[in-house]
Amino acid sequence: MDEGRPADDVILGVIADRLSTAMGRPWQVQGSMAKGPGTLAVVLGDDHSGGPGHLDLDFVLNVDRPEDTTISDCVAGYGGTTDEALDRAVQVWLGTTGSALLELLVQDGSHAAHFGPDDPDGFSGWHAIHGGITGWGTGDDHEAVQRWAVQHVVLPHLAPALKGTFERERLIGVKAFFGGGEGAETAEIRVNGAYHEAGSRALAELDWPRPEQGISYARTFVLLVHDGAG
Repeated sequence: MDEGRPADDVILGVIADRLSTAMGRPWQVQGSMAKGPGTLAVVLGDDHSGGPGHLDLDFVLNVDRPEDTTISDCVAGYGGTTDEALDRAVQVWLGTTGSALLELLVQDGSHAAHFGPDDPDGFSGWHAIHGGITGWGTGDDHEAVQRWAVQHVVLPHLAPALKGTFERERLIGVKAFFGGGEGAETAEIRVNGAYHEAGSRALAELDWPRPEQGISYARTFVLLVHDGAG
């Protein structure tokens, strides 16, 4: 992928088109944001990676109160061209982070799963909205980590490392990205876009598959909500 990165308004246009389809309501590019219905918007965050297929995205639930209604995340895509990689990145974001955010808006189970504050599969004291789980890789076991993530509940294992570390009281975004193979692996937890060292260690200690041949990765996203968020 040697071609240059598309202009910001082109990237925002892809995001707006994908969200319009997912919500069944129009999104459009307005200045430096993809503007949705009501107070919703997506803006491009500072690109901490610099990779051609990497995006930093800020989903803003209320553009009048961005400081406490913004969920930040980063995502990378792959493809034969930069355009393909960026489009894939938006798809991955929408299938994980985006699905949890859209579910927060509709609260009907159509986009993501819900776990109550007392649910043993959730996060004690918080309403958890668990977005989709996507995966990719190479070789015969390329789906191994994604299958494991679907079959195992991760959030309760992360909770001890995450509790007491949140900087906000009502709306927290937790991304999990993990996998590898052939002697290398990655286990990353980000909370509201920032790398969380203790959470990442807890994720690395879980017994998800480590393929001996090929690679396998999974990504998912959970929103933790207290009453009054958004």
